[in-house]
Amino acid sequence: MDSQTSQSSQASQSPHTFQVDLRGLVDLLSHHLYSSPKVYLRELLQNAVDAITARRAEQPDAPAAVRLYAEGGTLRVEDSGIGLTESDVHSLLATIGRSSKREDGLQAARSDFLGQFGIGLLACFVVAECIRVVSRSARTPDAAPVEWTATDDGSYTVRTLPHEARPEPGTTVHLVARAGAGEWLTEERVRSLARDFGSLLPYDVRVGDEAIAELPAPWDRTHPSPATRRVALARHCHDLFGFTPLDTIDLNVPLAGVRGVAYVLPSAVSPAQRASHRVHLKGMLLTERAEQLLPDWAFFVRCVLDTDSLRPTASRESLYEDETLAAVREALGERIRSWLTGLAAGDPERLAAFLSVHHLGVKSLARHDNEMLRTMLPWLPFETTDGRLSLEEFALRHPVVHFTRTVEEYRQVAPIASAQGIGVINGGYTYDSELVEALPSVRPGTVVSELDADTVTAHLDAVDPAEELALSGFLMAARAKLDPLGCDVVLRAFHPLSVPALHLDDRAARHEQARAEAEEQADDLWAGILGSLRGSAPRARLVLNHLNPLIRRISSLRDPELIGTATESLYGQALLMAQRPLRPADSALLNRAFIGLLEWATHTEPGKDDLR
Repeated sequence: MDSQTSQSSQASQSPHTFQVDLRGLVDLLSHHLYSSPKVYLRELLQNAVDAITARRAEQPDAPAAVRLYAEGGTLRVEDSGIGLTESDVHSLLATIGRSSKREDGLQAARSDFLGQFGIGLLACFVVAECIRVVSRSARTPDAAPVEWTATDDGSYTVRTLPHEARPEPGTTVHLVARAGAGEWLTEERVRSLARDFGSLLPYDVRVGDEAIAELPAPWDRTHPSPATRRVALARHCHDLFGFTPLDTIDLNVPLAGVRGVAYVLPSAVSPAQRASHRVHLKGMLLTERAEQLLPDWAFFVRCVLDTDSLRPTASRESLYEDETLAAVREALGERIRSWLTGLAAGDPERLAAFLSVHHLGVKSLARHDNEMLRTMLPWLPFETTDGRLSLEEFALRHPVVHFTRTVEEYRQVAPIASAQGIGVINGGYTYDSELVEALPSVRPGTVVSELDADTVTAHLDAVDPAEELALSGFLMAARAKLDPLGCDVVLRAFHPLSVPALHLDDRAARHEQARAEAEEQADDLWAGILGSLRGSAPRARLVLNHLNPLIRRISSLRDPELIGTATESLYGQALLMAQRPLRPADSALLNRAFIGLLEWATHTEPGKDDLR
């Protein structure tokens, strides 16, 4: 009894083999692993090239030819590679997930192969209902040719053939299109795909009689002069990417096994836009959408290159993120950085043309790289109160480099600061404030200061105390009118005389204003929470220019209602001049002030205070 129980237990623990539903697996490949059915041709080319590589590892003088023939919904692919024996067919073609590159005989040369995942011919079922392989081994020349035939229902047959069926070593693959997929096996489509995938392959690849490979690669071809090479590469870029580049950057990293070019885009793009690059692996196109190949700051170039060191993902349509890719990314970034510094040193005209389009990319790099910032200081343009200048030129003109963090703040203070002799840089654009703050690190002794409303107000001339006291009634009425809007009123004397009023605030004041508005619209609980966050932030201020004739006339008014209307008008005009976005309350104030002025202009009684 114990013996029977033991035997039964052992039987129940016997291992079982997974059963694979080939049709379900093909559906998985076509809808989830591969982006398009076109990859079937890449797999066929890859298998052929790897077979030739394997044969040449043992027979260096062996022929290296791949031929593709498409006709009537069928495709025949012939190669002069290593070939297969009957046992190879059973162990490799019929076992999903096993790659010949893992076999002992090929392990030493594995780094020379394109495919390493053992999916192989399975991808062909995406477009074919039947696959027939006829192969003869170069390793075992006396072995008979073998035929392997498989259908998309998961069944296959294997048989040996007479020697005359395949006189020379190599492999021929026959495909018969599945229903609805015939277009993928037409000669025109096969030729287009073969040219796309295999233009850099090192062997003789032909569709019919037409050669596909275009070696040497465009970046390795010799030209009479640098100018003619630049023209030829520009033509290659236009054919490949559809644009004529501003310039071309060689990407030659021998230690990483990378060669290629980067083409500089002729128009500006968003730094957030992910650039897509074209990558070949040992001559075979791997992907046209490699996004992680370059550092994020190098968004102003598109690359095409060939590599033998980077690792593909299982679908062989993208790059595997590992230490090698990280090292290559850093090395390629260094090549682009060297190109920029080379332009700065020897070709200022080309650099100026580049920066006029892509200054954001260089600024992005310079904010993390002091050497690049030091190199680019004379070239990077910034908006300043003295016009568009480099930081170097601006720092030579002004002992203190003032800047604002937002465009709004710059628009508020720039006209007044400039009239007072204060130089200001607009740091509100992407990366600009960070670069201005980094200036002392590359230009020792430079004083950098953020310009805020308090600093501007401090530079404006105070009004004589006696005159300000005489206008206390007017100022009190004006302050009462703007107090509900969170704005104070102050009187100063400043240039230019044509500016009657200046609206000044800072981020802290705007935050407090936004909090107060939210508190007004919130329910009791939320209003209580917001109320607890109330800070001592400075309020916005409307600075009235005592030197302006209009302000002098308004300040002599005696009618409180008219003073209020005039104050609201000055407040709205100052907001518009600062190009500030208007809140609903501000829009309502402008409308009310406009109507009030119209009413005053049309109903003024003789002898009543007016603005004339």
